[in-house]
Amino acid sequence: MNEKIEKLLKQQKQQMEEPRVDDMDDVIQLVGFIVGEEEFAVPILSIKEIIKPIEYTRVPKTPSYVLGVFNMRGTVLPLVDLKNKFGMPKTKFDDDTRVIVLKDGDEQVGFVIEELSEAIRIKESNIEPAPEGSGKDNLIYGVGKVDDRLITILNVKALLKRDF
Repeated sequence: MNEKIEKLLKQQKQQMEEPRVDDMDDVIQLVGFIVGEEEFAVPILSIKEIIKPIEYTRVPKTPSYVLGVFNMRGTVLPLVDLKNKFGMPKTKFDDDTRVIVLKDGDEQVGFVIEELSEAIRIKESNIEPAPEGSGKDNLIYGVGKVDDRLITILNVKALLKRDF
């Protein structure tokens, strides 16, 4: 298993074993990842799987950010280049590149990310709402403050909405 995934799982296990904070605030568990030069995160419960890139089949007449479809244990899923969807150049695959399969109900989509960063626990009170004008698609749930950095938390429902 890749050492970054092992590190992520180890961090999560440690966090689960830590005593819960008895605040009135709810704590959200997220998985962080890098796209371009930015750090993003999604709720851990929305992740079905994180895998190394696999073969995919291109689909004609789809937006440029849709790389195609891939077969994950008998289920055909769309594969989206998240970097390209955000208006940046396409992702160049390397040893750190991963596909994060997100789910919401029956909807599942694989998203190409450049690199996993860390498991994150954040209080709801440390999450600011999505900035005004963040787009009609509402891809941003909010911006979380963790230590001295900001992490964009993505809206999984909006990401999974198919517009192709």
